This record gives sequence, structure tokens and C-alpha cells, in this order.
Amino acid sequence: MKIRSHSESHIVELEDGSQWQVFPGDLDLTLAWKPETDLTVAAADDDAASPALVGGGVKVRVIPAGESWPVREVKDALKQG
Repeated sequence: MKIRSHSESHIVELEDGSQWQVFPGDLDLTLAWKPETDLTVAAADDDAASPALVGGGVKVRVIPAGESWPVREVKDALKQG
């Protein structure tokens, strides 16, 4: 799917209308994404997020927009790098 909107660095809206919130530690990976970047929603094997967006040569952890990240898992993931 193509990107419909990525005006806020942490929110990506796909052409199907789904909106995803990017994991704070993965924001830098999305900087090269352009509207024509083809993204796929895939499973992620991660404590902080189960879905991921894959495209442009990167895989970023996401949750549906409007949901909250689990604080402990986010802190642990950011500490680990």
C-alpha cells in the first residue's frame, strides 16, 4: 500500500485509510519514506508492538493510531537500542 499521509513524524496513514503510530525508537527509519513508498503491514516479533510496517528497506514497529504504547516495554526497548 502507498502512503496517503505522513505529515506527523509518528503517524502514517496508508491508502486504505488505516493509521499507524510509529514506535519512538524507529522514527528515524521513516525519514526516507515518500508517498510512493510501498508499505506492507506485517507481524513483528516484539514485546512493544505486534504489527510492523515494512517498506523502503526498513521494518518499523507500529500500533494503531490512538492507542498507547506499553510504557515498560518501550523503556526496555529504547535501553536495548
